[in-house]
Amino acid sequence: MEVVKLGKLYIVGTPIGNLEDITIRAIKVLREVDFLLSEDKRRTYILLNRYGIRKKDMISFNEKNARRKIPMVIKKLREGKTGALVSDAGMPVISDPGCDLVDACWKEGIKVDVIPGPSALISAVAASGFSGSKFVFEGFLPKGKRRRRLLKILKDEKRVMVFFESPERLLDTLKDIMDIMGNREIFIAREMTKKFQEFFRGTVEEAIRHFQKGTLGEITIVLSGKVESEEEKL
Repeated sequence: MEVVKLGKLYIVGTPIGNLEDITIRAIKVLREVDFLLSEDKRRTYILLNRYGIRKKDMISFNEKNARRKIPMVIKKLREGKTGALVSDAGMPVISDPGCDLVDACWKEGIKVDVIPGPSALISAVAASGFSGSKFVFEGFLPKGKRRRRLLKILKDEKRVMVFFESPERLLDTLKDIMDIMGNREIFIAREMTKKFQEFFRGTVEEAIRHFQKGTLGEITIVLSGKVESEEEKL
């Protein structure tokens, strides 16, 4: 009886901005795998071209089509092929499509490996200077009333909180934080590792003034936790 050798799925971290931040091991894996799962093919091709990697089999795999594509990907892996999952930037699966695919691989007995790489989450926490030993990550904040509802839930959180946000909603989010959580310390990282990288650290009130006229780029917010009163410390 012929034994079928299953393939392997690699979760490959890619740069969050500066293309020089990719690891040697990531380049090696991207060259060797049989196919790539890409959130945005255009952005992935920019990275591949930078390092002279040519891939004929690149599959679109994003939030809209991920569930539909999983059976096809599993079939390829069961046939013994190797694949790499990459996101637009940073570590796949973290606030990114891919979790269901990784889960399916484990359930199918297909090996999963991870090639560590840059993370906007960890990079922002490190650069903030806030306590990095304990923090809460909420991913992308919801819109409108749902955002305000979440902030009310997190109002008494004592750990540092980290969010992703879009430039279009940043000012509204800051105003909601000010209104619900008060004028606490905040760190905002914009376009990390890119040419127009910006780090802002100050109070929420100062951040509202700073970003009053709007901004552009990918944004990570690091918000300080609630400071215990003297009564609470006792």
